[in-house]
Amino acid sequence: MNPVIMPPMMDDQATDLRKLVSSIRSVDAAARISGVKSVAILSGKGGVGKSSLAVNLSLAMAELGLRVTILDADLGLANLDILFGVTPKFHMGHVMRGDKELADIIYRVGDMISIIPGGAGLRDLADIDDQKQAWIINRLSNLEAETDILILDTSAGIHKNVLSFAMASDLSLLITTPEPTAIRDSYSVLKSLFQMAGSALNAGMVVNMVKNEREGISVGERIIATAGHFLNVKIPYFGCVIWDAAMMDAVRRRRPLLMSEENSVSAPCFRELARKILEFKETPERSDGITAGNSFIGRLARQIAKKES
Repeated sequence: MNPVIMPPMMDDQATDLRKLVSSIRSVDAAARISGVKSVAILSGKGGVGKSSLAVNLSLAMAELGLRVTILDADLGLANLDILFGVTPKFHMGHVMRGDKELADIIYRVGDMISIIPGGAGLRDLADIDDQKQAWIINRLSNLEAETDILILDTSAGIHKNVLSFAMASDLSLLITTPEPTAIRDSYSVLKSLFQMAGSALNAGMVVNMVKNEREGISVGERIIATAGHFLNVKIPYFGCVIWDAAMMDAVRRRRPLLMSEENSVSAPCFRELARKILEFKETPERSDGITAGNSFIGRLARQIAKKES
């Protein structure tokens, strides 16, 4: 993977970020397993650029020396492979059937980024017997020792699997655009998450495809104000991604923006978003009693158990 050159104006920020990354990487392996940062990327509707954001966010974090794993959890329209321009032969469905080990399906994109193709396999995770479920979760747990950041590109909407992934993650990042239907649907997702997590909700807003930063702030504040009024919860605004024709070109070429268009107006947005995520401090304890120190896999196992009970 070719290195991405950071603009000079971001050198100071990059230095601070590398110090932060260094502190993360200095933690011993046992601590890293129980404290891997996981980010679920959600949206109320399709077409808001959720997967492209997940891909470029992973690249922005890899620039900082973080080992990033992206789990393609979009059960209906898995497309991370297309955006990266790769063609994995296997996916989680093969692991679910026992045909492959997790290590067999992981697709490396350069030295710092790995993709776990999801396919339909993850959809069945809650429907298999306890023994097979424990077997799958154990293999996913092994993954956490080999990555610093786990990013989940989920399906659009409020399917129960999406909510389970979100509740298991350290942070749920809700993506919308200025389009009225996208704003409405993003609030519906936010409301569903709040009903599950209560005031301990760890979520943030990102407004994609904006004309300028002012528009992003305006849309974000509107959703945040509505959530504050009707749900009595404060949701942080993580920023926006400015629309750029280069993004659409990158999708058509099947080569992510941060691997090909270093001077795009969108590129600094992804790097700023990466910074805010790394600095995010989750609530000390979830409303369901799951502590912030637990791993994503441990939380996911509990969410599945709750659905079955």
